[in-house]
Formats: sequence, structure tokens, C-alpha cells
Amino acid sequence: MNVSCFPVNPFVENTYILWMCDGGEAAIIDPGMMTDAERDMVAQFVAQHSLRVKYILITHYHIDHVTSANWCKQQYGAQILSSAEDESLGKYVQMQAAHFRLRIDVDAVKADRHLKEGDTLALGDEEIRAIATPGHSSGSLSFYVPQSNFVITGDVLFAGSIGRTDLPGGDYATLISAIRNKLFTLPSDTMVYAGHGPSTSIGDEMRYNPYF
Repeated sequence: MNVSCFPVNPFVENTYILWMCDGGEAAIIDPGMMTDAERDMVAQFVAQHSLRVKYILITHYHIDHVTSANWCKQQYGAQILSSAEDESLGKYVQMQAAHFRLRIDVDAVKADRHLKEGDTLALGDEEIRAIATPGHSSGSLSFYVPQSNFVITGDVLFAGSIGRTDLPGGDYATLISAIRNKLFTLPSDTMVYAGHGPSTSIGDEMRYNPYF
């Protein structure tokens, strides 16, 4: 499975497209595009590779990760999938935008289908597995692709850091537990694609992340 990353918006959030091959199925993860130019960048990539967007996957409902979720749904006819535990955050994305003084208008985001721990999705001939990793938000999910040996962690685990826990739904002890008991049980050579910043690996974070 291919992983393409598009850093967008003032928070430099990583929007990901998982895709199998030209003309194949794709999933857009955390579409945080806030401008027409950013949306065009994603749309051009999808068109260039003739991708069929099957899923819009949300790791969590903070404004920088969901701004264009509704746009993607309208553009591609794909369902929005996320945790039910984050649903309340999705209702207040405009309030989140105001909190960060973002001059954008964004409608509430609501999932078409909820995912929970252990749920799996087929993309081409591979499997995407949902892992519940709360602590940054109460419903944070990570998306693990065992065949291609990577995990999308949203704002749970970063290269050399962890997600903040001072926003609604955040809890430090819960976050540390989720990383130790869920993510650090993955193979050490699993690639980690985070919601911000560079990629890393599970092994490197177990060895060098100062929070552990």
C-alpha cells in the first residue's frame, strides 16, 4: 500500500492518502485542508492517479484534522468513519476554529459509521485495522496496516514526542497507557506516520522517545 502525505493548514497537519495503485482504491485520512489551493492539491493527486476514494478516516475531531472532511465526502461520495467517542467534538468544529482564531467557516462533522477497537476495513487486497488510542482526545484512533507494516497515529505519538493532553478529552495517563499497551506492542520495525512532523518507527520511539 502506498502512503502519500500532504502537510496542510497553519498547524502543518499531515493529511494522508493511502492508495493501492493507479486506478485503485484509496482512503483519505484526516483531511485538514483549509484553503482551495490545499483542496486542489489533494484533488489533483486523486485525479492524476485515477483513485477511487473508498473511505474518509478520522483519527480524531480536532479542527486541524477534519476541516475538509465534508468536502471530501461530497467530492468522492465516500463515508466518514471515526470513533463514536469523539462525536461531540465534531459538533463544535466551528467553535474550535474560533478558539484558534481561524477565519474559516466549517460545518459540523458527523460520522457515517463508527469504528471501534479491532474493526477492520478492506482496501484493495490489504486490511486497515482500527486501534483505540485515547488520551489526546477521548476517541482517538490509530490505523494499522499490518501487510505494509505501518500505522497512522494522528496526534497520539510523534517522532520524539506525544500528543498534548490539555484539550477537551485529553488525559495524560490515558495517553501514555494507550501508547505503551497498544502501539508499543506492534512490531518494532512498524513505520509510524504521525499527524504532524516526520515519520518514525515504533522501535525508535520505544528506545529514544523521552516520554518513555
